[in-house]
Amino acid sequence: MPAHWLTPAVSQSKNNAAVAGSLLFTVFLWGGNNAGTKWLVMTWPPIWTGSIRFLLAGAVLLAVLRYTTWLGEYRTPTASLRRQLWLYGGLTLAVYIVAFNWALRLTTASHVALYLGASPVWALLWEELPRRSWASAKRYGAALLAVGGVLVLLWPALRAAKPDLVGEFFGLACSVLWAYFSRQMRFLTVQLSGTEVAAHTMWMSGVLLLPFGLGEIATRGLPVNPECLGVLAFCVVFGGVIPYALWNDALRRWRTSRVMLFNNLIPLSTMTWAHFFLHEPVTPTFWAAMVLIVAGVIIGQTNWLKMPETPENF
Repeated sequence: MPAHWLTPAVSQSKNNAAVAGSLLFTVFLWGGNNAGTKWLVMTWPPIWTGSIRFLLAGAVLLAVLRYTTWLGEYRTPTASLRRQLWLYGGLTLAVYIVAFNWALRLTTASHVALYLGASPVWALLWEELPRRSWASAKRYGAALLAVGGVLVLLWPALRAAKPDLVGEFFGLACSVLWAYFSRQMRFLTVQLSGTEVAAHTMWMSGVLLLPFGLGEIATRGLPVNPECLGVLAFCVVFGGVIPYALWNDALRRWRTSRVMLFNNLIPLSTMTWAHFFLHEPVTPTFWAAMVLIVAGVIIGQTNWLKMPETPENF
């Protein structure tokens, strides 16, 4: 049947199915990126790994923006905006990726993904102080569920005779840092598209981390082999450029809150990749923590009083 014969409802339904499929593929790729980064930081120094990955991913995104129109038109940032990109984008992202890579090095990839899954709740709490209202009660109830999930993850380490909480601390830190970085992205995207801000902040954070990464190499060395280069290429292209393009396209078509709900599947995707490719065991606390954190995120982000009923409300 020719496309112009389709009714608006059928056409909208097919578009929604295509967007949902692209988001599921994005979640699948990001789970692979988390597992791949975990493998890299067990071989390469963590700061160097973050630096080179962001330098390459930012350069590729900038090249696509400059020489194609696939992700929209490229605009040169003003001097004032460039300073904001360095300070609020590049620097924040650099601090985040150091915490993220050290968390991956010191604990399981599935645990780190779960900590990140709680970040939308921290972002909600950042927006306002407690008030006597249903919206505030829902928000802080969601936060308690997410905190409960975090405590479930921490419980085995807390019960150990010699607790090892460093990796869990970095996991929780990168969750809070990601929420903070997302807030900065919201302000920066007023003047540039999300793709442009991502491209600039990635290469800027890579530059900021480069001296520290080179210092790591000088003291620890850097094994270079086809396996490391192959995993790095996967993380740059299939963990950065392609999924970000798909995510950005979905944000054009759907409301942000609807797109963000797919974040809840990233811990499951990461756990699957890590289990089959890194042979990481699934901890007994993973499922209980995931239920609590996902429930907290859904309750905190969903407007139950005004649920969408038609495609136009998406």
